[in-house]
Amino acid sequence: MTDETLAFSPDHFSGLARVFPLPNLVMFPHVMQAMHIFEPRYRALFEEAVEDDRLIALGVLAPGWEADYEGRPALRETACLCRIASHQRTPEGTYNVLLLGVRRVQLVRELPPEKPFRVIEASILDDLLPAQVSAEAGATAQRQLLAAFKQAMPKIPDSYDQLDQLLGSQITLGMLTDIVAYTVDLELEVKLALLAEQDVYRRTHMLLETLGKPPSGKAQRRPFPPAFSLN
Repeated sequence: MTDETLAFSPDHFSGLARVFPLPNLVMFPHVMQAMHIFEPRYRALFEEAVEDDRLIALGVLAPGWEADYEGRPALRETACLCRIASHQRTPEGTYNVLLLGVRRVQLVRELPPEKPFRVIEASILDDLLPAQVSAEAGATAQRQLLAAFKQAMPKIPDSYDQLDQLLGSQITLGMLTDIVAYTVDLELEVKLALLAEQDVYRRTHMLLETLGKPPSGKAQRRPFPPAFSLN
């Protein structure tokens, strides 16, 4: 992967998102996700993206999607715009793909079904940093979240040292919230709420509050250390 491959600017985004909808994966900016693409419609989506802007939006299907999976079931309003970092075509014609999350997007209006896959008008949701929050308060919030993240991680030998190395002072609080939200075991609805929240400090508060509670029901588990990018 080159810097050029991973680089993203909002100017790269046309405002039209090719959406790859998934039932229970919530993707976040600043992390990487491996995918195996095998359905013909999503292979067509991927192939067009590679030839164009290398962008795919990972969306989340709304409840009730099972009744219309082959069609166009409802989607959650917030998705993660991803850049294709690398890919490999298999002998069967499927693809192994590595995606880098680059921005939150709000899905606004679906275009008529002229392609095998879904294309939706979308707007980028930038992180918001309230002006009234001081740099000192932000640094304190980052230390608190990193400490809570450490407590939430399995007690793997040397894992704390890895965290300190991976999540040093060079990353922002917004990046840290997204890495934590992607990695730890959280309910699907909680992850969706974190993805939809643009205010970095509210996102931090939500995580700190949630990490203080034991998970209930089925949660998502991510490998540690997580794959992420400073882009």
